[in-house]
Amino acid sequence: MKRCLPIAVALVLWFVSPVFAASPVGLWKTIDDETKKEKSIVEIFEQGGRFYGRIVKLLQEPDGGKSKLCTKCPAPDTNRPMIGLVFLKDLRPDGNEFSGGTIMDPAKGKVYRCKMELAEGGKKLKVRGFLGVSLLGRTQVWERVN
Repeated sequence: MKRCLPIAVALVLWFVSPVFAASPVGLWKTIDDETKKEKSIVEIFEQGGRFYGRIVKLLQEPDGGKSKLCTKCPAPDTNRPMIGLVFLKDLRPDGNEFSGGTIMDPAKGKVYRCKMELAEGGKKLKVRGFLGVSLLGRTQVWERVN
């Protein structure tokens, strides 16, 4: 009996661990929900138990966006370089999703409430920006970059 308990615990942890290991941390290719075109590569990182996202590369720009500034971003990000811009802020784990944070649309300079959810075993990320309630918003599906 004493031998069975460690084996049973190991089996449970082996089956359950992928659920707990699911994390949005990493590189993601953003896909515009209106045009269906690839827009950028972003990095989601964790700091102090919260998740943030920064732009790594703009796929539609000839130089990857290295020379592009965020002219429409609200202060303190006004006229900062787009590459490295932290546009996704303060998301916290909330069950199967990450919520409570904000996302900024650099093209419009608007900030929205945000939630995101991993899909397809962590290969895709559903990112929803909204005003007030989640029903009043848009969802983009991002693809994980290996």
